[in-house]
Formats: sequence, structure tokens, C-alpha cells
Amino acid sequence: MDIRSVTLFCEPDFPAAQLADFFTAVRTAFTYPLQSTRLALPPFPDWWPADGDARQLAQKWQAAGASYISLGPVLLRHEARWIDQIPALLAATDVLFASVEIADTQGQIDTARCQQAARLVKTVSQILPNGFGNLYLTALANCPPGSPFFPVAYHQGGPAHFAIAVESADIALQAIQSASTLGEARQNLIEAIETAAFRLSLTAQELANTYQIPFSGIDFSLAPFPTDDKSLGGALEALGLPYLGGAGSLFAAGFVTEAIARANFPGCGFSGLMLPVLEDAVLARRAAEGVLTVSDLLSYSAVCGVGLDTIPLPGEVSEGALTAVLLDVAMLASRLNKPLTARLMPLPGLAAGDPVTFDFPYFADSRVMGLVGTGVDGLLAQEARLGIRAVKREI
Repeated sequence: MDIRSVTLFCEPDFPAAQLADFFTAVRTAFTYPLQSTRLALPPFPDWWPADGDARQLAQKWQAAGASYISLGPVLLRHEARWIDQIPALLAATDVLFASVEIADTQGQIDTARCQQAARLVKTVSQILPNGFGNLYLTALANCPPGSPFFPVAYHQGGPAHFAIAVESADIALQAIQSASTLGEARQNLIEAIETAAFRLSLTAQELANTYQIPFSGIDFSLAPFPTDDKSLGGALEALGLPYLGGAGSLFAAGFVTEAIARANFPGCGFSGLMLPVLEDAVLARRAAEGVLTVSDLLSYSAVCGVGLDTIPLPGEVSEGALTAVLLDVAMLASRLNKPLTARLMPLPGLAAGDPVTFDFPYFADSRVMGLVGTGVDGLLAQEARLGIRAVKREI
């Protein structure tokens, strides 16, 4: 297991010297390998200076020790003009992340915002010739502040705090492979999570006491790395699936997520499954084989975490088709009252089925995934803001 990031949530004027001291201590404090130190700020329309220079601000925070910076989302309460600024911000540097809210935490879905987000995804796909720009952008549905994973991370404002995001798909794979029953697999995973979380929490609390920055928890989502021994897809298949995408996959996803929910640890963020296609060797392989679809991944989101992540799509995918996907994500998040995101990656010049290869150590090779349908029209294409009631269990 690795620590994907220690994320500090703070205001943009947090003292640089204090930030540098904290991140310096963080890098050597933990017994688990640490990949990055990250900074999550409040929604940028609330603080972005009129003469703000994205490159200059990014360099300032990098100099203080931040590997990556989340600018915070354009929320439903913000004017749409702020969305138009995102492409230039992302083009200025490769360390800034941005997000756009399409459904808020009060059950409001904005269909116009889904359309605007779809248009933004298309625009950002053109920033770099290979479409890599959308790695730094996501749509948010029912996502509160405080999750340490990027691009969803943002600060609610006020006093600073920090949280931990882990890369722990290997824990699930080992727990399942060493079990002879489902009950044993679940118990193995619970115990592994609790053991790792206890160690992380002890160190985090020492840092909190020393630097007077509260520790707000661990997002123990089982995030993968693109090798077979660190694949969450591989862990799910180890339960007995012939391949992820086949019948039984929904059960497997729910089974593992439920085990995480049983574990006793100071949780925050998603604390569920992460199924990013391009970041997981087995997911990337199943997508390339055509047995794992976007619809499959969205259905698994009903019982696990995150939503649609690093989905390679045709470069010519229409804004209407992207809007339709975002509407589905927004409704699922709102009806089930769970946070979901959509990080969609149209790849210029590529069509469904074409090979996908990036010179990027955190991505596996795959193929472009197609979308079913051409988009929405009629009433679904109209602009509306709708209040959605979450599902209530009836007896």
C-alpha cells in the first residue's frame, strides 16, 4: 500500500512558510511510501484575483511543497462565465486541477450545467494533442468538500485541515486471494484496512499536534496502480468472476465496498471503490476487450464509490452524448444521495476501439470506449434546475 497523497485544505492566503514546514515534515513522517503532497483550495470563483496569473500562483504553491493544487469547483451557485476560464487555467500549467458541479449536495441537478460541463470537456480535450488535459478536470455530483482525492478535492473555507488518500487496491487483492470463503475474504479486508488506518492515524495525529493543523481523516478508497498486483479489477475478479463486466460484477463491487464500510477508521471522502479505467491494468484490459462498458461502470457506481473515472472516449464524441452521461451521473448521485464524479477523456483523432497509449506511468494501455446512443434531445435537452428527492427505504 502507498499513500497517494496527503492533502492540505486551506485558504489561498495560507502562509507559505507554514505550508512548506508542514509538507517537509509530511514527506518523511509516514512508514508507508508517500507519492505526493497536495493543496486543496475553496471554490476558485470565490477568491480568484481579478489579475490572477495561474502559472505564477501555481509556482508559488509548488515552491512551498505542493505537488498538485486543486483550484476548487465552479458550484451551481456560481455564474457559468467562470467555467469559461477553466481551459486557460489548465493550459497554463500541469499542476492545477479544476472541477464543475452538475448536482449539488442539496439534491439540485442543473441540466444546463451538464451541457456546459460537456462543452468544457470537449474544449479541454483540445488543449493537448493527445487529449490528456481532461486528467485535470472532473464533474462533481453531490460531492461535499473535504475529500483528499483529486480532482474532487476542495476546501469549504475557514481553518485549515489535512486528510490522507491511499492507494490500496493491493490490500483487497491480497485479502481475497488468501481467503477460502467470502466471510474470510471480508474479514481479511476489514482487518487489513483497520491495521493500516491505525498506523496512518497515529502519525497523522502527531503531525496535527505538532503543526496545529487538524487531521480530518483517511479516504480509504481502494485506488489502483496500473500493474496486475495493484489492480482493483483483479481483486474483484479474484472473488470468482470470469472477467469484470460479466454477470456477478455488481455483487463483487458491492461486496468489497460493504467491507470497507464495516471497517473502523477515521474516514472521509469516498472511502469506496475506485474504478478508473486507465489507472487499473485489469480494467484497462477488459475495456480493450470490449467486455467492460461505460454503462457497466456506471451501474457499479450505485453500490461503490467515485463514478466514472479516466474513461477514454472517441475524440469526436458529441457534446450531446457527453451531456447524457453527465445527466445519468447526476441523477444516480442525487437519488442515492452519494458522491459521484465523471472524469471523461475524449481523445482527439481516435475512434471507438482504437488503441490508447500514454507515456505516463500511472496509465495502462487500453482502447477507446464507445458510448451507447447519440445524446439527448426534447425535454432532456432543455435547461432546468430540478430538486431531486433521495430514495427512502420503505418497509
